[in-house]
Amino acid sequence: MSETNSKYPNDPEQTTWLSQAKQGDRAAFGQIVKKYQRPVYNICFHMLKNPEEAEDAAQEVFLRAYAKLYTYDDNRRYSTWLFSIAAHYCLDCWKKRRFQLISWDNLKDCVSDRKTSQPEKALLETEEIREVHHLLQALRPDYRLIVILKYWHRMSYPEIAQTLDTTVGTIKSKLYRARKMLAKLAIQQQTNTVASDPMALIPSC
Repeated sequence: MSETNSKYPNDPEQTTWLSQAKQGDRAAFGQIVKKYQRPVYNICFHMLKNPEEAEDAAQEVFLRAYAKLYTYDDNRRYSTWLFSIAAHYCLDCWKKRRFQLISWDNLKDCVSDRKTSQPEKALLETEEIREVHHLLQALRPDYRLIVILKYWHRMSYPEIAQTLDTTVGTIKSKLYRARKMLAKLAIQQQTNTVASDPMALIPSC
């Protein structure tokens, strides 16, 4: 996600939609939903790891965004405000679950369908990236979200900090820890693979 001049946080067409939506125009808000439904779904899916739950969560996020639209500051990037709602809602869902143990059998490649956005599709089409996707599930939800916002949605440190209502320093610190955790998990996974199959590291001809 590229930086945008703070004086013009949204493109003109989106600004018009937001203005009309604030006046009760549901069709205008529908255009906003259409524009952001995939990024919001992607955040929800990576946080909740279940396509049905992600769809329900995305719908709830947009319902909340519409209900709270009067609180939106036009001087702020709308996507950041919307992703903040999605992030906090998904984290609340995780708290309600009490961080139940993840079932690895449920981690399907269901998001790599034709409707998936191009960056997501490109990432999930290779075995290596699917392994990274699996490793992400072992991270704490708040760490996982920062990794997703940084590398999947290409948000800057200030944007992530604003989305999660924290400081840039905290984001950098958590991202550093998350990368160390992912590296450690990857090494453990490789070690386990070799232990179960010593021939795994021998390249095929």
